[in-house]
Amino acid sequence: MTKTKMKTHKGAKKRFKITGTGKIMRTKGMKSHFRRRKAPRVKRQFDRMLPLHESDRVRVERMLPYGD
Repeated sequence: MTKTKMKTHKGAKKRFKITGTGKIMRTKGMKSHFRRRKAPRVKRQFDRMLPLHESDRVRVERMLPYGD
């Protein structure tokens, strides 16, 4: 029996980035809809990436088996 390679979840690959130290970074949601009515400060805050919460880490690591 041959081992099959795991597939990367393409949706997760687009949404999460893994840093050199191994932290998983995420972007905020709600950043595109109704953007005109949001304050400039709020729109700037959407541009930053934030570290993923520890409780979600195992799930995301399973979707990104090769550290994409």
